[in-house]
Amino acid sequence: MSDLETFDVVIVGGGPAGATAATDLARRGRSVLLLDKAGRIKPCGGAIPPRCIQEFDIPDHMLVAKVTSARMISPSARYVDMPIEGGYVGMVDREFFDEWLRERAASAGAVRRAGSFERIERGADGVSQVVYQPKGAPHNATAERVRARSVIGADGALSQVARQNVPGAEHVPYVFAYHEIIRSPRAADFDPTRCDVYYNGSMSPDFYSWVFPHGDLTSVGTGSAHKGFALREAVGALRGVAGLEGQETIRREGAPIPLKPLKKWDNGRDLVLAGDAAGVVAPASGEGIFYAMTGGRLAADAADEFLTTGDPRALASARKRFMRTHGSVFWILGVMQDYWYTTDKRRERFVSICRDPDVQQLTWDAYMNKELVKAKPLAHARIFWKNILHLTGLVPV
Repeated sequence: MSDLETFDVVIVGGGPAGATAATDLARRGRSVLLLDKAGRIKPCGGAIPPRCIQEFDIPDHMLVAKVTSARMISPSARYVDMPIEGGYVGMVDREFFDEWLRERAASAGAVRRAGSFERIERGADGVSQVVYQPKGAPHNATAERVRARSVIGADGALSQVARQNVPGAEHVPYVFAYHEIIRSPRAADFDPTRCDVYYNGSMSPDFYSWVFPHGDLTSVGTGSAHKGFALREAVGALRGVAGLEGQETIRREGAPIPLKPLKKWDNGRDLVLAGDAAGVVAPASGEGIFYAMTGGRLAADAADEFLTTGDPRALASARKRFMRTHGSVFWILGVMQDYWYTTDKRRERFVSICRDPDVQQLTWDAYMNKELVKAKPLAHARIFWKNILHLTGLVPV
C-alpha cells in the first residue's frame, strides 16, 4: 500500500475550523488535503467580532453587514438597546464565507477534495489511512483512501472522526438550531445594523431566538436542547412577532450545535479535533465562528509540532491552550444559560439587568476582545451586587 497518495495532514471538514487549519499548515509548507462534503451550509447567525476579523485577516468585502447595536427582548416584549460604542460586529453569510476560507486554503497550497469521510484504517506501517467516498461516486463504488501522517477532525457537531477515534465524543450536550434566511425588509422599523435577540420560552425553552441582519438577507432562527421542540413552528411565531411573516424565504437550514468542549481532543497517536467536532461553541450566546477558527489554528499548531517532533503528546496542546484562554468564559456563559434561560420570570430579569451601563460596557468589551475584562474591578463589584439584588427579587423588573 506504499503507493497510496500521502499527505502530512488530512483535514476532514472544510468549515471555518478545518479551512483555517488547512491555510496555516499549507503556509508552513506542509502537504495538506482538505476533505469536505461540499454543498452544505451550516445554520449560523454569522457574527464575527473585531478580534476575529483582525487575527484571521477577514477582508471587509466578506462582511455583508456591520452591526452597531443589539436589542434584547423579554417575554413581555420589553426591550433594552445595547449600542456598541465606537465599533461594530461583522456579519457574514456562511454560504459564501466558508467557501472563501476554503479557497484561501487552496491558494496557500492545500489540496481540496469533495467527499464523505467513512473511517480511518491503518496500514502495515501503522500510518493512518483516511477512507472516503468521493462526491458524485456511485452508491456501490469502491471507497478511496489516502495516507495521513496526521489527521485533524473538523467535521462538525456530529463528527464521525471524533466518535470513531476519541473516547467520550458521543456524550456532548447539543442545542438544535434552525433558521430561515429571508429577504431583508425595506421597512422603517427594520434596522439593518441591529441584532434582535428574543428571550421567550414559547420560542425557545432553554436558549434564545434571533433576527440577525445579513445585508440583503436576514437570518431568523431559534434553538433548543429539548428533543421534540417544534423549531419550525417557533421560527414561524418569531417571524410573526418581528413582522417578518410576509418576507420571501430564501433557504432553510438546521443542525445541532455543541455547547460544551470535549474533555479530550486527541487520540494520543496522530489525530486532533477542532471546531464543532471539539465542542467549542460558546454557551448562552451560541457563538462559534471565532472559536472554531481559533481551534483550527491551535489544531494546526499541534499537528505541526507533532510532525516535527514525532511526540504525540504535542496533540494535547490544542485543548490545553484553548481552555487556558477561553475556559473561564465558557464556564461563566454556561452558568448564565443554566440559570437565566430556564423560566420567563428569569428571562425578564435577565433583560432588565442588560439595561445597566456597567453590564453593557463589560459585555461588549468581553465579546469584542474575547476575554474577561479584569481592568475594571469596581464595575465588576457593582455588577456582582446588582446580580444579587436581581436574583433575590429586591429590584423591580
